[in-house]
Amino acid sequence: MSVRTQSSEEPAESVHRAGFACFVGRPNAGKSTLTNALVGQKVAITSNRPQTTRHTVRGIVHRPDAQLILVDTPGLHKPRTLLGERLNDVVRTTWAEVDVIGFCLPANEKLGPGDRFIAKELAGIRKTPKVAIVTKTDLVDGKTLAEQLIAIDRLGEELGITWAEIVPVSATANKQVDLLADLLTPLLPEGPALYPEGDLTDEPEQVMVAELIREAALEGVRDELPHSIAVVVEEMLPREDRPADKPLLDIHANVFIERPSQKGIIIGPKGKRLKDVGIKSRKQIEALLGTPVFLDLHVKVAKDWQRDPKQLRRLGF
Repeated sequence: MSVRTQSSEEPAESVHRAGFACFVGRPNAGKSTLTNALVGQKVAITSNRPQTTRHTVRGIVHRPDAQLILVDTPGLHKPRTLLGERLNDVVRTTWAEVDVIGFCLPANEKLGPGDRFIAKELAGIRKTPKVAIVTKTDLVDGKTLAEQLIAIDRLGEELGITWAEIVPVSATANKQVDLLADLLTPLLPEGPALYPEGDLTDEPEQVMVAELIREAALEGVRDELPHSIAVVVEEMLPREDRPADKPLLDIHANVFIERPSQKGIIIGPKGKRLKDVGIKSRKQIEALLGTPVFLDLHVKVAKDWQRDPKQLRRLGF
């Protein structure tokens, strides 16, 4: 078993590489946090709620010798709704199209049926190199980490997966994140950069804005509304008649929930919760877009949208 803990001096290559990597793992395995740490800017929504990523967000890591494009898929899970099935299809399609797969396994949780379920699916994808990434190493001691590394090595042997690397990282403590990029790079095909320098993601801005609002809306309602929230940005328009040095962007967005009874939870007493969601997400949106924003939020009911194909389409799934 080869576990990487620091970069050995490897001869510098003059070739340039560019390609796609995706992180897989069960919900809440740290995939989005890792994407953000590698790119160095917030591009994927992160939350302690499992199953919050719904769009394939690509983070782009620019290096002198390579361009690594990270595709952040939803967590693969046993689906219970039509939305769940669609999310799983997105995952499998992505796996078939990338150059390297990073399988994220949290250091602080023993391997479980969810990890095994994903590993079995991965074993069926023969050609793509697979890197086992042990996340959240800041939450465990050395002994627990060593046990997890051995368990992952054994899981690979049992299912016939040869790990290209096994890398322990902590995205929140920024430990070994650069090393991970160093190890993913040689697994990419040779070629020129696929995106202009400076691009960090190819997600349309409206989708990213909607994700930031959804993240803020999820924050205070941990257990009541895990997956019942969808956000659609109806329009983003520069305010007319503003001087050039004082622009303002008007953003009108709808927060959709599934049942009328959930409306009160999102709005809160005297509208306080919704106001907090607006303030928090506006700060993030302004940082993302680099311009002052006026954010107009409305809460609407889209009855049982997770089970209705028409509504799923309308909400972008």
